Amino acid sequence: MAPEIFKKNYNEKCDIWSIGVILYLMLSGELPFKGKNNKEMAEQILMGKYNFDSPAWKNVSNEAQQFIQKLLEIDPEKRYSASEALQDPWITSNVEKPVPNVLADEAINNLRTYRVL
Repeated sequence: MAPEIFKKNYNEKCDIWSIGVILYLMLSGELPFKGKNNKEMAEQILMGKYNFDSPAWKNVSNEAQQFIQKLLEIDPEKRYSASEALQDPWITSNVEKPVPNVLADEAINNLRTYRVL
């Protein structure tokens, strides 16, 4: 859930935020915003507080991490638009490349053990 949803002032930039959350989850097997309960998760979202400290991120390029940062920008005015996201170097440099068929072991393990609060 994008920060602006809590303020009931949102637009298509919330979808960009959601793409960032999903991409973070796909590449690491973890959600970017963590907490013991929904209130703690909401606080993390409102502060835009997440990190790339998990061992799963050691196999993810800096370009991918920078792309996620642009998608999870707390300020919707600074957050990527859909057209900007499509022009990001991580996207454009990987369009022609084959997709690896194996995720990092750490990300797979995280997805296997993922549980909703």
